[in-house]
Amino acid sequence: MKILVIGEQKRFDELQQRLGLEHQYTYKPDFSDGFLSSEQLNGFDYIFDLNFDDNPVNLNYYARLENVPVMVSAAKISLSEQFSRFKSPVNQYNITGCNFLPTMINRPKWEVSQLRPGNIRVLAKLENELGVPTLQVGDRVGMVTPRVLAMIINEGAFTVQEGTASVPDVDLGMKLGTNYPMGPLEWADRIGLHHVVELLNAIYDDTKDERYKVCPLLKNLVYSEETFYHYHQNLT
Repeated sequence: MKILVIGEQKRFDELQQRLGLEHQYTYKPDFSDGFLSSEQLNGFDYIFDLNFDDNPVNLNYYARLENVPVMVSAAKISLSEQFSRFKSPVNQYNITGCNFLPTMINRPKWEVSQLRPGNIRVLAKLENELGVPTLQVGDRVGMVTPRVLAMIINEGAFTVQEGTASVPDVDLGMKLGTNYPMGPLEWADRIGLHHVVELLNAIYDDTKDERYKVCPLLKNLVYSEETFYHYHQNLT
């Protein structure tokens, strides 16, 4: 398969791990390092925009690519709102929203959202050609897994900020109590705390639910470009 990947290197590496190295990849961090015409884009079998929720203006590149499935990162946005924002008719696009946050790409099943019911064939194509089964969810900011995980991370940050438990203790408690593969704060460090804060802010703007108001400690760690575990080491 000829696959175009747009996005940060970290996510591209994870995508390759999930799909395998037998495909022909073309990688670009973004569209600024060389414009691709519609004719060139139509030459790919798949397009993966792993940073789309940070750069939804990329929507302009994907109009009328009817035969090329475009899989975009949509954890921090609602696709329908982006189509409305850019005044783009949905029926001109072959786009599927995906949970492409770091650490969530190389997973057995992808969480996806779609606006066009006819695009169900894209999901069958994805499983048959690339070996990726999907779970379809509604087109809402945060989807499902990112929303739940972000809230738990935020609560863990409040627990540390209030002095109830240390960073390792929060993670150990969650691993022992819920059988998580890693603790939520370690997971947050791997995702990137800026992604977590952006996600929480986006969900709060969408829902106005106080549970998604960003913990001050989490916000300060992003400002200082620290991780939870670097913060913990500085305290000990």
